[in-house]
Amino acid sequence: MGNKVALIGIFVKKREVAQELNNLLTEFGDCIIGRMGIPHREKSVNIICIVVDAPKNVIEELSEKIEKIDKISVNTTYIDV
Repeated sequence: MGNKVALIGIFVKKREVAQELNNLLTEFGDCIIGRMGIPHREKSVNIICIVVDAPKNVIEELSEKIEKIDKISVNTTYIDV
């Protein structure tokens, strides 16, 4: 079974959890091929897009761990390449 490419969309509603999220992303850094963060100050939310290339079970593990962080919403989309 090969790797999948996925886009993980993250909404951070509480800036105080940023360090916890960054630590987790560092832990999975080997599979992250791109990252973009956009602060939406008007709505008090930060949007982070992560592109990963990894086995599906690793992507699912990362997504589940992100979702467990308080005040974060996450959605993962896969593409077959």
